[in-house]
Amino acid sequence: MELFNRELSWLAFNERVLQESADESNPLVERMRFLGIYSNNLDEFFRVRAASVRRLNAVGKKKMEGFEGGPKALLAEIKKIVIRQQKEFESSYQKILSQLKDHKVLFVDHLQLNTEEAGFVREFFREKTRPTIVPIMLSPKNPFPQLRDTGIYLCVKISEADKQKVRYALVEIPTNIPRLVHIPKRSGEVQKVIMHDDVIRMHLKEIFSIFVFSSIEAYTFKITRDAELDVDDDISKSFVEKMQDSIGHRKKGATVRFVYDQEMPEEMLGFLKDKQRLEAGENLIPGGRYHNFKDFMNFPDFGRRDFVFEPIQSTMHPALRDTNKSIIKTILERDVLITYPFQTFQHIIDILREAAIDPKVISIKINLYRVAPNSQIINALISAALNGKKVTAVIELKARFDEANNIRWSEGLKENGVNVQFGVPNMKVHSKMFVIKRKSGDKNQLIAHIGTGNFHERTALFYTDCALLTSHPRIAKEVDKIFRIFKNNMDRSVYRELMVSPFNTRRKLNSLLEYEIEQATNGEEAYIFLKMNNLVDAKLISKLYEASNAGVKIHCIIRGVCALVPGIPKQSENITVRSIVGRFLEHSRIMIFCNGGDEKYFISSADWMGRNLDRRIEVATPVFDPEIQKDLKFIVEACLKDNQKSRIIDAQQKNRRYGSKTAEPYNSQMEIYRYFRAK
Repeated sequence: MELFNRELSWLAFNERVLQESADESNPLVERMRFLGIYSNNLDEFFRVRAASVRRLNAVGKKKMEGFEGGPKALLAEIKKIVIRQQKEFESSYQKILSQLKDHKVLFVDHLQLNTEEAGFVREFFREKTRPTIVPIMLSPKNPFPQLRDTGIYLCVKISEADKQKVRYALVEIPTNIPRLVHIPKRSGEVQKVIMHDDVIRMHLKEIFSIFVFSSIEAYTFKITRDAELDVDDDISKSFVEKMQDSIGHRKKGATVRFVYDQEMPEEMLGFLKDKQRLEAGENLIPGGRYHNFKDFMNFPDFGRRDFVFEPIQSTMHPALRDTNKSIIKTILERDVLITYPFQTFQHIIDILREAAIDPKVISIKINLYRVAPNSQIINALISAALNGKKVTAVIELKARFDEANNIRWSEGLKENGVNVQFGVPNMKVHSKMFVIKRKSGDKNQLIAHIGTGNFHERTALFYTDCALLTSHPRIAKEVDKIFRIFKNNMDRSVYRELMVSPFNTRRKLNSLLEYEIEQATNGEEAYIFLKMNNLVDAKLISKLYEASNAGVKIHCIIRGVCALVPGIPKQSENITVRSIVGRFLEHSRIMIFCNGGDEKYFISSADWMGRNLDRRIEVATPVFDPEIQKDLKFIVEACLKDNQKSRIIDAQQKNRRYGSKTAEPYNSQMEIYRYFRAK
């Protein structure tokens, strides 16, 4: 069975992000921001995926799935691809700079400043930069300092004039000051900007003025550390204490990448390698003059509307536009599907706010994976608790890179009377659910939320997600049942409607696939639409190959990693795979099965990966409402029509664009926005 290697498929996905930086149909500043997204993605890849491969190499694993060779050879291939992409990155960056210059925005260094401008930069350095930097002198005899993961450092070489001696020092680029410094301009003049790195370079003589030197120069580097958390089993510590300890240890993780200015002198590079015990292998990557382009995710627009995407206004759901009507009462009458960012996330905040003050609401149960730094969701839960509701929040402390934020929120919720639980031992809780229990007369009413995305106001502005709000008795009761797992880890209730990992998702998916195979084998129409972030699970991919060979038509929209290889004769010739990378991050998981003409629709929190199916709490819900089914079908079909931001995933992984240049332009994300705006 042929599969793509997971790590190489991920790098192919990130190359699609890089392609967007070179796509001149995107506004200039948005293209620069795509470079920031690419860089941020790559940091996380090395912290997580490359680090895992290094661990496998350390324990002597011989073979990697989807790759002809072991971990060491895979790391070498990763390095080769990343270096090639870095060249594409630099080419795209220089082209954007050139085009910004055409629009009177000029990136400069100290040699391009006039006397007045140099004076401004000097004052900026003395007032803003100098108080925040902490130079560190390096000595061959002293221990090397503990460097911050993904921090940007200048390694400074001081050549003393009288002693023929070389000293080295480190200066970290401050993170609390914008990376780009805007130089004041007169009306109509070119807007000049200088990198903060260069502001510091300009003033090295001032920083190290106690030395008498013949020359002083600085070169950038950064390190990336293994971000895996090792949670100890000390029974005397609470789980929160263990997580806090592990977060601290992450800062000392092994170096998995060392990126340096390729102009760095050999003796300086050798010094840094020796002090950090780096080998000349897969974790040394030459780069350009500047690093940490993830800062460019917030690249300024210089007040130019034509430099950024035209703003879109999330619309209200048609059933919830009457703000004088109770949202809860609306959901008791009908199901509602909210699609972010096309429809507003505010509806989710509002239903929780309403539940907080509704005299008939008894309890709210919710599970939280990631929330916004200033979360209105958290505020609504605290409001409910203060109003006497029984509020239970199941918080996932192992949400990667959000652990500290989740610990902080758990403490704040506890202080305000919320019952906080920390999920299930040895499993992440990745589902996106809440259930509101309400007493009406002598009857209990349940209103449930099952979604594909987190309860996070900020990401709801640029992640595409779906959230089902329903009072359907069979679904809402089963959502309520799931919360028993968090209270009693031994609970193994039966779920007839929902797919709940790790209990029945794999079995239910296999059953749906088997029925399509049976229909195709009998000469009946059979098809499957799958939209998700990642498709990796080998067992389900094998089943899709079997379905393809039986004649089932399978259309996949996979944003990120795809281990399935489409278009292979006698294996996957009836399977197509596309990936859409555009203005919004495709995050919704939608499944549609032909089911003998009586289509079955599902939305899910889970991708098809082993961890999501077997080692996490994940939930997929059927969607029964015909109008909502119509909406989901439109989303999927729009993605398949996209000829602007869609790439073909094939055996070559070349990321070819889908559609001909002569075809009428069709951008699925904007068409979906127009569709919901018109409802």
